Amino acid sequence: MEPAGPCAFCPTAEAQPARYTCPRCNVPYCSLRCYRAHGTCAEDFYRDQVLGELRGRTASPSRLASALRRLRQQRETDDEAEEVGLNPGAAPGGLTGLWELLTPAEKVAFERLLSRGEAGRLLPPWQPWWWAHQAEPRLLEELEEDAAGSDTLEQGLTPEVAEPTLGDVLAAGAPAVPSHIPALANLIRGPTSPLVCFQLPNVLFAYAHTLALYHGGDQALLLDLCATLLGVSGALGDQQVFDSTEESLLAAVHVLEAGEHPPGPLGTRGAMREAARILLGNGPANQKGYTLAALGHLVQLLGQARKQALAAEERGRLYRARKKCQFLLSWANENEVALTSLALDCARAHRAHVVAAEEIATLVGEMEQLWGGPLPPARRTLIEELPG
Repeated sequence: MEPAGPCAFCPTAEAQPARYTCPRCNVPYCSLRCYRAHGTCAEDFYRDQVLGELRGRTASPSRLASALRRLRQQRETDDEAEEVGLNPGAAPGGLTGLWELLTPAEKVAFERLLSRGEAGRLLPPWQPWWWAHQAEPRLLEELEEDAAGSDTLEQGLTPEVAEPTLGDVLAAGAPAVPSHIPALANLIRGPTSPLVCFQLPNVLFAYAHTLALYHGGDQALLLDLCATLLGVSGALGDQQVFDSTEESLLAAVHVLEAGEHPPGPLGTRGAMREAARILLGNGPANQKGYTLAALGHLVQLLGQARKQALAAEERGRLYRARKKCQFLLSWANENEVALTSLALDCARAHRAHVVAAEEIATLVGEMEQLWGGPLPPARRTLIEELPG
């Protein structure tokens, strides 16, 4: 509905019918020239809308992606009115033209958030579904060495509370375990390789990292989610084979540390910890339940992404990753006893990385104290040639 009456900023003798209304003060105006004469009232309104969208506690990944898509499309528009965020009628509520209304510093800050993968921190904390049935997320407790000198690990005794990266509220809505899981004998001929088990930590590391990065997943970002998943997991993306749990975890860690994908809210140590929790399951009575649910969820996501993919090469890559998850699903279903050992290996790797990070932090602190700041002092000239 167009505003009634003449433009409030045109000269009296040249007044034009008003086509637009300021969303903040409801003053009518007719053109870009009169909009600029009005000052920054409307610009401040739309800038507040952008910042409010980013800070909103009820935002979702799809809403953030939609807002970003519309902002980027706005760069390419030739419509003069849309470039400054004008829409006919009173109190337009869309995000059209908001990108141009941001200051250069705000644009740089927004692009930095996206490039670093930190935009998700503006959204409400996402809670892992595998925490849903536990009083607190549980991990492993290393016990003292026994009389024989061999150290042992006990499963699922003490909750680890030192690194509550995802909050304390428990999640719900775990994916269902597939109702039909084929037997391994129906998938391959002969015995399975003893190295199959080491692919599972690599896949679950990437699964936990990707779900946390994408706040549990969203249909609007499904192809991006699967691209990250296959990029982080060499077992799924490149059909890599590993000789140990440590090697499979380090392969995923190196991908993130190389900057090929955003680090996400978990970080490398957090993803190791969550892989261990998935492998531990919901206790000895149903240890494989979380692993089967995670692999079933991956099969579902990869299948949906394959239907959306346009390039034949991408569809083939998603197909192979989905077949790998189906194979691991059958393997885990028939080898539940092996999951405990894999969980312990993940927990040991997590603890080793935590200890190493603490040692580095201590060393950095000592060096900064010695230097009197974060940088070493400039070198002093020991020998100086004096003028003759």
